[in-house]
Amino acid sequence: MGSVAKKGLQQYLLQLQRHPLRTKAITAGVLSAISDIVAQKLSGIQKLQLRRLLLKVLFGFAYLGPFGHFLHIILDKIFKGKKDTQTVAKKVLLEQLTSSPWNNMLFMIYYGVIVERRPWMHVKTKIKKEYPTVQFTSWTFWPVVGWINHQYVPLQFRVIFHSVIACCWGIFLNLRAKSMALTKG
Repeated sequence: MGSVAKKGLQQYLLQLQRHPLRTKAITAGVLSAISDIVAQKLSGIQKLQLRRLLLKVLFGFAYLGPFGHFLHIILDKIFKGKKDTQTVAKKVLLEQLTSSPWNNMLFMIYYGVIVERRPWMHVKTKIKKEYPTVQFTSWTFWPVVGWINHQYVPLQFRVIFHSVIACCWGIFLNLRAKSMALTKG
């Protein structure tokens, strides 16, 4: 590893140790930006929509990073840091039945109302139509990620790992939201 990359990683890990919440929030914001840039490019947008990009960064920074930070701390406290198979299964199940539906719903509302500036009635109709598919897809993908995260990733890196995978999930949600907007618009 080059010395610049090595120093950057060391500085990042130091910040993660000293300021975990802030570092996770910034990381989630940056990864939300990457996710949105990729989604915009894949959906054929020639010039980046900066307002949309900034709103996605805000969502990652203000919500995703802090939510994940506290979620993993709470799960570790509930299950007393255990990593046996049964406990990991319980953590994944609890996460999938609580935070997964909540996060997907909140994202769809935020994207429709705030990012796309659609009227609530349109967003509500879109959610009624598309949310079950989004959530079902989530339940076919995220439990594997959750299992790996709770079984193998140390607590201080779980939000980072989750955020990296969520970057790809965000591309999926953005493209799904864009395709729904095109069929409605």
